[in-house]
Amino acid sequence: MRLRYHALAMSVVKPMIVKVKFYVNNEEVGTILLSPKEFRTGSVGFYGNGKLSLGDGAEKGYQAQVQLVRIGSKAEREKEESA
Repeated sequence: MRLRYHALAMSVVKPMIVKVKFYVNNEEVGTILLSPKEFRTGSVGFYGNGKLSLGDGAEKGYQAQVQLVRIGSKAEREKEESA
């Protein structure tokens, strides 16, 4: 049943392109694209990571991670599995 739920959940989020933009003092310093993801917990959502330069002189910049977890998606999966 989990694979069936996963396919259903991914079909709900897959058509979306999620882009997160980072700003410092109203100047865009980076963008991270998020991809659909099923998390280890069973929840679904989006995840992405990347490197950013904030213009503060950091030699290697910054590593950023962003995750968006669909609220209630784990409960939905558990409900499907018990059906």
